[in-house]
Amino acid sequence: MKIIDLSHPLEHDQLNFPFDPKISVLVHNTVSSIGYNMTQISMATHQGTHLDAPFHFYDDGKTIEQMDINHFIGEAHLVDLAPGGHLEASTSLTIEMFKAHADVFKPGARIIYRTGWDRMFGTPEFFSEFPTLDLDAAQWIADRGIRMLGMDTPTPSVAWKECHLILLKEGVEIVIVEGLTSLEKVPSVFTFVGLPLKIAGRDGSPIRAVALVDE
Repeated sequence: MKIIDLSHPLEHDQLNFPFDPKISVLVHNTVSSIGYNMTQISMATHQGTHLDAPFHFYDDGKTIEQMDINHFIGEAHLVDLAPGGHLEASTSLTIEMFKAHADVFKPGARIIYRTGWDRMFGTPEFFSEFPTLDLDAAQWIADRGIRMLGMDTPTPSVAWKECHLILLKEGVEIVIVEGLTSLEKVPSVFTFVGLPLKIAGRDGSPIRAVALVDE
């Protein structure tokens, strides 16, 4: 079994959306000062590679610890929208692009799409010019009854509110995994693992996402 890391590192003062709290990774104790190293971390629940719970956009939606843990691990299908390369900035991700892969959009499926935009991680453009899921495509995906939708962009759409409301609403409740990387290394079918921290009553969590691939 081969393990492929699909997560970006978390670092002090890392870029994020302008309206999110900044990440702070500070030395609290050291071996020389107290006998052990200890770090203090402050960051948003949606920093770096992370997932969204329905409570992120719905006050009555499920919170992280209320979600079925089985949704975060299992067989996943890669939908590569830019085989061998990457999409250009602000490319619209349309229904037609996903209908070409309609056979994998089955009820309960875990789908991860690749645009190649992870190459821009660490730049302001990563958060402002990413390929964006149009709302018709978001509704088409929601109607398929899939369980998880992952991507290598920081959020699915520039129409972030409307898109999340479609994907996270009651009766749909798709787990949204954002900020993945290295998807060019995974096959079309693999085992995905992306467990969130069990943060009581909250809206999302950073994850360590990996792909398990048979060699």
